[in-house]
Amino acid sequence: MTTTTVTGPAPALPGAMASRPHRSLLQRLGRHHVAVNLALGAIALLWLVPSLSMLIISFRPNGLFEISGWWKWFVYPTQVTIDNYKALFAGGVPGLSGVVPTGLAAGSVLDSLVTSLEISVPATVLVTLISSLTAYSLVFGRWRGRNAVFLTIVGLMVVPLQVALIPVAQLYKDLGSLTGWNPFGTVTGVVIFHVAFGLPFGVFLMRNFFVGIPTALIEAGRIDGAGEWRLFRRVVVPLGVAAAASLAIFQFIWVWNDLLVALVFLGGDPHVPLTLFLYDQERTLANNFWIVSTGSMFSIIVPLVVFFAFQRYFVRGMLAGAVK
Repeated sequence: MTTTTVTGPAPALPGAMASRPHRSLLQRLGRHHVAVNLALGAIALLWLVPSLSMLIISFRPNGLFEISGWWKWFVYPTQVTIDNYKALFAGGVPGLSGVVPTGLAAGSVLDSLVTSLEISVPATVLVTLISSLTAYSLVFGRWRGRNAVFLTIVGLMVVPLQVALIPVAQLYKDLGSLTGWNPFGTVTGVVIFHVAFGLPFGVFLMRNFFVGIPTALIEAGRIDGAGEWRLFRRVVVPLGVAAAASLAIFQFIWVWNDLLVALVFLGGDPHVPLTLFLYDQERTLANNFWIVSTGSMFSIIVPLVVFFAFQRYFVRGMLAGAVK
């Protein structure tokens, strides 16, 4: 008796559904990459409209502000002048000969730029340096309680800046009563405040990066007789340049764009940062709009220079500790 074996596809089970390959959202959007690129380009242009309008206003004659909108520049592109920038640094009215008082002291913009740098640069350097040293101790140190200290520092990241303004002002006052030196109302007091609130995030970022450094490198250096300070300078710092540069970018931009702390601690000082200087001009916006638009360009240029100077480290620093 001969048995015939029939081969073929197995019958589908009742109720079974054919499996389909799973496609992610990015893969589905990739099929329509042209439309996606156009949509992203439109969003980017809308995002840049305020900055673009401020740039055009800063180069248009002051008298045209109340006559026509900034978009008229696209129809009359010859309406370009640098009188606003000249007058801003001279303390006069653009378009008029000589220095005409406008409530804007001569050289006040330069003073504000210098004050902003006096606050931003030390605050950035101190936060980067102290955070790196603290992270090194938390990762490679030989003392107990490191994890508890790190968790405490991370917990400080959730403390809002606003809740500390009055306590810190009172602390400065008490310090002045004890030592005769009151940091309130000084650039040093503002720097101390920014350093204190920048350290939790700085330690968090640097610690996550240093965790990825092989401990064998540190142990080998210790066996060779290198001290902790030398290990930090010769081994850890060269490997942590990316994270340190990213931290410096974040801290500089945060401090440079700060208004609240400067308003509280330097509100009555004649030497104020650029953000507070522009804020004071907005009280008479109709008359001083050319000051706000022109000064805002300076407040944008400096952070852009800092960012593009360290942009090659930015992405690497943002991924610090993400891949082990």
